[in-house]
Amino acid sequence: MKFYSTDETEETCVLIGLVTPRNKKSYVQENLEELAALVSTAGGQVQEIYIQTREVFDRSYFIGKGKALEISSYVKENSVDILIFDDELTPAQVRNWEQLTDIKVIDRSALILDIFAAHARSREARTQVELAQLTYLLPRLTRQWTHLSRQVGGIGTKGPGETQLETDRRLVRTRISHLKKDLERIEQQRITQQKNAGRMKRVSLVGYTNTGKSTLLHALTGADVLIADKLFATLDTTTRRLRLNDHTTVLLSDTVGFINKLPHHLIASFQSTLAQTREADLLLHIVDLSDPFYTDHIKVVEDILKDLNINRKQSIIIFNKVDKISDERLFQSAGKEFPQALFVSATKYIRLEKIKSLLRTTFHKS
Repeated sequence: MKFYSTDETEETCVLIGLVTPRNKKSYVQENLEELAALVSTAGGQVQEIYIQTREVFDRSYFIGKGKALEISSYVKENSVDILIFDDELTPAQVRNWEQLTDIKVIDRSALILDIFAAHARSREARTQVELAQLTYLLPRLTRQWTHLSRQVGGIGTKGPGETQLETDRRLVRTRISHLKKDLERIEQQRITQQKNAGRMKRVSLVGYTNTGKSTLLHALTGADVLIADKLFATLDTTTRRLRLNDHTTVLLSDTVGFINKLPHHLIASFQSTLAQTREADLLLHIVDLSDPFYTDHIKVVEDILKDLNINRKQSIIIFNKVDKISDERLFQSAGKEFPQALFVSATKYIRLEKIKSLLRTTFHKS
């Protein structure tokens, strides 16, 4: 079920977070602020936020039954369109909430997947997103997926004695298999193109979503790329040549940004896009220094790179958006914690030559 609204009227949403002994309230509040930004990116409007503190999550409703009834009353009295949980729900929990409230119920993973689907432009990105969505939805299937029979064959696809739901699941698994083969072909095409292009030093821009990676790529290379102040504006990898001097030119790539609680289905599906990062000789980790949670975002990116086995590559932190900062203590604190980092502004073209100088030094040594 789609969340992304194509209507002029925004869908109203209630966000729900849970504080447990493992998660401090400040951490949950930070994530809910980010979830609200995701809702805005998807075209929705946050109407209310609920936070409950419990020792453990509830198996039936994730939060307690009493709080669930309170939220249900609010939803019905205020004509709310969607409930969105900051943590992943089980299929049973979603069904329980839908029966309780009679409205659409999704979690952060479903919202992120929907935003990716809305922003996917290239064949590769669309294939990767569809694969991630189907992998996520497979254990959540209902009879709404019968339309997939048209893609796989229709007559003759139903086995003897199968229920409709079993048929739907088989059709989705077949579609997943086709998508994986499509991505393998796309990856082989990329490998062939890289061989034909010869060997150049490769630099990949990585970082949290909306830190200014696309803006930096444009500022350094003049690349015609989409630049938008929203989460996940960039899904497709864009690679451009960056001339450092008469003797050295590198390939600079901008790829999809990361985010906290990024669905593992999405990471797995985007392996071909992230191959550019895996093959890079150097990673430039772009950080929005004006974001109050920038240190948390650095850790999220580092953890994801570790999960992808990319964390052992040489990486340099680039603190971006310094033009938005007036407190000198912030520069001092960041510089002390990350002494090798550079401080720049991609939008104001501040100290961008420092990046080129760094790249010249790095690849001259190699």
